[in-house]
Amino acid sequence: MTTLIVSSLVVAFAGICAAQTAGPNAGWVVIPINQYESLRSRAYPVDHEPEAPPVEATLTRIDYDLRIDGSVASGKASLTIDVLKDGWVRVPIPQGLFVRDAKLDGKTVSLVGTRPGPVSAVLSKRGRSVLALDVAFNITSSGGEEKLSLPAGVSGVTRAAIGRIPQDVDLRVTGGFVPEKAGPHWLAYAKGGEPLVFTWRKRVEERREELPLRMRGSLTQLLSLGEDSNSVSAEVTLEVTQGSAMQVKIAVPDSITINQVPGATVADWDVKQGELVVNLLEPADHTAKFSISGEVKLAREGVVSLPLMKLLGTERDSGGVAVEVLGAGEIKDTRPQGLEPVEPAELGSMVAGRPSPSLAAFRLSPGSQPRSLALEVVRYTQQAVLTANIEEARYRALLTREGKTLVEARYAVRNNQRNFLRVALPPGATLWNSAVAGKPVRPGKSPEGQLLIPLPKQAGEDAPAFLVEILYLARTSEWVEKDRLVVSLPALDLPVSKTGVMVYHPPLYRVSSDPGAFRVEALQEPSSSAFNATPVVVQTQQQSQSSDATQQLVDRYRARAGLRKNADSGPIGVSFPAMGPNLFLISELTEEGKAPVLELSYQREKRGALK
Repeated sequence: MTTLIVSSLVVAFAGICAAQTAGPNAGWVVIPINQYESLRSRAYPVDHEPEAPPVEATLTRIDYDLRIDGSVASGKASLTIDVLKDGWVRVPIPQGLFVRDAKLDGKTVSLVGTRPGPVSAVLSKRGRSVLALDVAFNITSSGGEEKLSLPAGVSGVTRAAIGRIPQDVDLRVTGGFVPEKAGPHWLAYAKGGEPLVFTWRKRVEERREELPLRMRGSLTQLLSLGEDSNSVSAEVTLEVTQGSAMQVKIAVPDSITINQVPGATVADWDVKQGELVVNLLEPADHTAKFSISGEVKLAREGVVSLPLMKLLGTERDSGGVAVEVLGAGEIKDTRPQGLEPVEPAELGSMVAGRPSPSLAAFRLSPGSQPRSLALEVVRYTQQAVLTANIEEARYRALLTREGKTLVEARYAVRNNQRNFLRVALPPGATLWNSAVAGKPVRPGKSPEGQLLIPLPKQAGEDAPAFLVEILYLARTSEWVEKDRLVVSLPALDLPVSKTGVMVYHPPLYRVSSDPGAFRVEALQEPSSSAFNATPVVVQTQQQSQSSDATQQLVDRYRARAGLRKNADSGPIGVSFPAMGPNLFLISELTEEGKAPVLELSYQREKRGALK
């Protein structure tokens, strides 16, 4: 009570002092004592006491070191305990332990048990301690199996080392895994929340090797006849019905050279006296599978007798033979013996997935009759096929001060497959004229906005090249005293072997080429013979109508009938105005779909220089 009165007086005194110093407008400030304490606690905060740990102690690790003696497994269990709190704490040990002695840091301790709760160890020392327990476990037997169950408790890590394991047993572990199993010692780690259970059974060895070997086999062969070399591939599948097989023998003709025998169960292999002997890693008592790859010597064409491999030591064989001709050739006639023609898909994935245009497949006929296969192979001479290309491209570009660029493009084209040449003009360009082989054409337009110029098809690799010509107008920025200029040319869907560009510019300016795809050279004449053809004068459709009396009658009839005259005219004939100073540039190879770019710099000439 005295403290509250004194605090109130202090606040009141502070208010009086503030009022006297502030002047006539100041007044008393009176606040409750709880608000004053709140303000004071904010101004002078006190340090908080550390929070208590969420748990008092943890069972960090359990290590079992046991030995099996008859129906009992006994040994040590080391419990690593971390105490996080000062004072006495209770740490429960895993349930199901038969404890004969307990020591903590080498001193005997007592375990506290409460019914029906678990047995616990009571510790007072903060930090890490190791509780050593002398434990024993019962080994249960049922149906020829013996089982040992170890509790994992709530520890993060549980490790178990088991010694004196009976010999010749098959081990199975649940609730963990076994990283080491060396002789009579086992080492296992538990998952955590579930018990670690060891189950073992006396190993029973079957004396199947004493029984006579009986097996069935399947051999599928694929012979690939190429232009210069021939290859053979095979898949072997064995089914052992009695005994066990340590090796497989296959009869191989002398004309076949074995290169590889890959397989997961193959140890090694060797070819001796016409037999391929494949040794297996382990005795095969059920199935075995491997592949064979090699080369075969055969005639390139004509009647060819194919060498066939054969399984040895099998009671019944299945599989088949497939033959394919690679390159320019085909199978004309087949002469099988002991084989039945089938679809390639019936011989498995090795044959079904072959893309060969000439493929013959056969299945082994039942029985032990001799098998052979002869066929007639016909080869054809391959001819070079020209698809389409542009031998040479020539451009003439007229640049003006107002930013207008008139470009004439001519392409020497060879074609025997293409229907159209795709031409992408620079953005904003207007097409004025287009012609193919000297005749005007009206190009189409693709959905992407490209020009589709129809191309004639020419058969034979010696067909002459023809010219594709286009004329268009593009606009750029107006010229100033000094600046850089980028001129984009059309992008084509065919590669261009060689390109030449003649640039005409205003005489009041000096123009130079910047480093790039083009370089300045002396004027060179076109190398393609297509540029030497006599040019054809292109006339407008309206000019041809004025000189054709028949067309005039047609127009008069259409006018009387009220039909609208087609105002869309054909390509206009424009002669390129080659005038002014010029600059010749060349470039070797231009990729398809890429627009050639001229990078130029210009500067206005001084008046004295012009004189």
